[in-house]
Order: sequence, then structure tokens, then C-alpha cells
Amino acid sequence: MHTQIYTNKVPALLSQLSNTPEMQRLADVGMHCGTEYSNIPIYKDAKLPYSRLTHSIGVASIVWHFTGDIRQAVAGMLHDISTPVFAHTIDFMNNDHISQESTEDKTRWFIENSKSIMGLLDENGIGVDDICDYHKYPVADNKTPMLSADRLEYTLGNAHMVYNIELSQIKDVYDDLHVMKNEHGIDELCFRSISKAQKFTHISLRNSHFYVSKEDRFLMQYLAEIIRSAIGLGVVTHDDLYTTESDVIEKLNKSPKFSSLWGEYTAISAVATSCDKLHDKFCVNVSAKKRYINPLAITASGVKRISEIDTGIKQEIDEFLDLDFNHWIYAV
Repeated sequence: MHTQIYTNKVPALLSQLSNTPEMQRLADVGMHCGTEYSNIPIYKDAKLPYSRLTHSIGVASIVWHFTGDIRQAVAGMLHDISTPVFAHTIDFMNNDHISQESTEDKTRWFIENSKSIMGLLDENGIGVDDICDYHKYPVADNKTPMLSADRLEYTLGNAHMVYNIELSQIKDVYDDLHVMKNEHGIDELCFRSISKAQKFTHISLRNSHFYVSKEDRFLMQYLAEIIRSAIGLGVVTHDDLYTTESDVIEKLNKSPKFSSLWGEYTAISAVATSCDKLHDKFCVNVSAKKRYINPLAITASGVKRISEIDTGIKQEIDEFLDLDFNHWIYAV
């Protein structure tokens, strides 16, 4: 994703932070939690890799563009610094596949233990408390289903990188946004026009279905079991999870057993469902976090959620929230 879409110029500090070793590690941690290594058709024509570093730079750029506040932008830049390899797949490994928050508690530790980052923060008079929790800045992050810089970036990022939507169309949607007070009196990104809000919501719902698809859930659980087993047998350590995906894959491939398992994983091209558990193959019944966005738009009668404006979109959101994951899934 071209960050010029998000802002014309960023402060030097953001560029300097993006070049620290801790942030550069994220160049080899993908946004798709390891599922992009599979042979699932959606990735055939995708513009990969789409890394956590690209995402982090994008979030920082969006926050800077809309707030002009360096502390908020730095918090956005560093929000994924503690993301392990394969990202939310490790939440699946930790049996936290619904909230997907088990890997977020190391952010402060990574910042405070980085000489490069701490040096840059000290030079700019920024304290760790100001930037270690981006949740406190509503433009950077807020509660579902509100629109934040984080959700905006991965939605538009996937729109371009996976769904091959042209950058000109993405910029057209992005340029319609500004910051308004929402129904809770909190700053939130808001669309000036209903049509752009509708267009964005259709993209985001496509993303929502992608993230809870049988393919995504199966692949993340399958990979989680591989990593869990590899850690149990000493092929990979917990510390290795905070290196890079290339490093961990190399370690897996040095073991005959896990090289075979990794090969089987990357060959998966289709997933099916069953009412009953199949005992002759890897078969799981697993749910997932339902991520969705219900953005604000300006109307003649004030700022409203798009679901209040468009009954068709409200129905689509309701249908998404009603999805039932009570079935077994397996590779075919």
C-alpha cells in the first residue's frame, strides 16, 4: 500500500522509528497471520507481502494526517511492535481466538527494551506512557464497530493488496474522511458523503467475511497446532515467535517431521465443512472474532451510522453478525 495515499509528508521521527530493528522485524511478519503461505485461491493474484510494518507505517500516517499530534502518531506506529510471527494465529494457539488479544501485552516491554526507540523518544521529549497504549487515542483505535485508523488501514490495505481495487478508488474514499464527534462525544473518522460511506462499508464487509471464512479459521487453527507442537518438541521456542516468519519457517524445515507438516500446510487449496467430526483427518470446530465497521456519515439531520441510513447495509451487517460457526472444517 502506498502511504502517500494517507498523507503527503510525515515527521522525521516516524520515519526514524520505522527504521529501528524492532520495527524492521515487522517487515517479515504478515498481515494475514500465516494463511498467505497456503495455496488458497484468494492469494493467487494478491499483491503480497502485506506486512505489519507496512500496516504500522500506514496507521501512523493516517493518525498524523487527521490529528497532527506526534504522540498519537507514534502510538499508532508502535501499536503492533509486539506482534509475533503469524500474528493472530498465536492467539489461536493461546486459545484466544475470539478476543484475539493475548499477544498485545508486550508492547511496553518491546519499547522500553529498545535502545534505538528509547533514544529517539528521549531526543523528542516523548515519554513511554504517552505512546505505549494506542487504545487511549480514539482516532488511532476505538471499540468495534467504530472506524479508527487501525481498522481503516487494514481495510484499505486489503482492498488494494488482496482485492486489487485501484489506488485511485481508495484515495477517493479516503479523501472523503474527516474527524467529527460521534454519538458518545468522542472523536471518530467520519465520511462527508453517504455514497463514500456505503462504498467503504461494502469493502469492509468483504473483509469481515474474509477474516471469519472457513478457510481463514481452518488455516489459523492448523498452523497454531503446528507451532504448538513445534514448541512442545523444542523445534521452535517461545522467543522465536518474536523473530521473523522466515526464521521460524527455516527452523520448521530443518526438522523432517515439521518440514513435512509445513509442506502439507502450504499445499492446502480448499476447505470444506461437515456436520460431524471426521476422524480420518485434521478436522476442527472453531469460531472467530467477528470484525466489522459501521462508519459515520454526515446527513441533513446530523451525523449517523451508515446502518441507520441504509437498510440494506444494516441487513448485511446483521447477517454477518448472525453467522453460525458451529460446524466442522477440514482441508480437501
